[in-house]
Amino acid sequence: MKLTFKHSFSFVVLVFSTILLSSFVRAQDLETTAKQVFLYDMETSTILFEKDADSRMYPASMTKMMTAYMLLEQVKNGALSLEDTFPVSRKAWKKGGSKMFVEVGKRVKIEDLLRGIIIQSGNDATIVVAEGLAGSEEAFARSMTDKAHELGMLNTQFKNASGWPDPEHYTTARDLAFLAEATIRNMQEYYHIYSEEYFTFSGIKQRNRNPLIRNGYNGADGLKTGHTEASGYGLTASAIRDGRRLILVANGMLSSNERSVEAERIMTWGFREWKHYELFSANETVAKLPVWLGVKGEVPIIIEEEVGITLRRKNRDDLRVNLRYTEPVKAPIVEGTQLGSIYITAPDIEPVELPLVAAETIEQLGAFGRLSSAFSYLLWGEN
Repeated sequence: MKLTFKHSFSFVVLVFSTILLSSFVRAQDLETTAKQVFLYDMETSTILFEKDADSRMYPASMTKMMTAYMLLEQVKNGALSLEDTFPVSRKAWKKGGSKMFVEVGKRVKIEDLLRGIIIQSGNDATIVVAEGLAGSEEAFARSMTDKAHELGMLNTQFKNASGWPDPEHYTTARDLAFLAEATIRNMQEYYHIYSEEYFTFSGIKQRNRNPLIRNGYNGADGLKTGHTEASGYGLTASAIRDGRRLILVANGMLSSNERSVEAERIMTWGFREWKHYELFSANETVAKLPVWLGVKGEVPIIIEEEVGITLRRKNRDDLRVNLRYTEPVKAPIVEGTQLGSIYITAPDIEPVELPLVAAETIEQLGAFGRLSSAFSYLLWGEN
């Protein structure tokens, strides 16, 4: 006598989500003149758009995000304080390109060096930091590469602290997004520096080069621009709206104006076309299953973690959630035992299946109760 049967219940909802379900874009309708692009929703690990995101590119001054990250790491772990100082060598003082304008032979506070790197994009400041932390820029660059690989930036190699042109100094758009995310997550108490519009050092006031910061783009709060003849114009940026944080890496543009226009357009597309939807709260009861031979007639099944995802607005009506389980469930049942799953599908995402578990322990009936229940089933088809 078979007492179980497979039950599949399908319904349509207008919301969708995940325990940080990552979605993978299959069809894209965004065009851009940038050569490499990676647009990412940080909270749900959702890739909104990518273009040659894993092809090698020169990061130029976006390199300085790693230099700042490594310096901030030392401050955060207590090895240094913002009031500590590093000496300025002749090499640092003579370095060309964008400058903080440090003076040879003097010492500069860590706090000023951070702003000189992040806001003023000072090549001189990066050498002061490299020599202060590792003794030489070459040794520091090796440590930068090691740290990059530790952060998951496996297609990155650094040869200097500033992004100065070097054919062996390269990264990818995806890798720079990893670095941006690590900076935002791990250096929260210092991240505000990236959104500061001006910094004055040695009587010279310089403005943040990030066009989204300069133009007052809604929610923009970081990170770093880059430009060399070989790399073109690039930007790693982040903005937050309504609890959604997007990270954008775009590189290979032909002018600073093109960089500004494309960065704003791509970021706006991400906020406009995509939305975060909630489906289930943590420990929410999804269904109640009949229990066979239990002291209770049903058991609630729950999803243990919050479920949420970022989805194209135009696709929300095509979302499907299938509830999969076998009923009735035979007692005894132990709390936390998986009794089913939800299977979630929607356009442009990979299907995801998540477990549903018993919300409580259900003991088995005694011998007389089991006999009575079995007799009832034989007579009436009920447990």
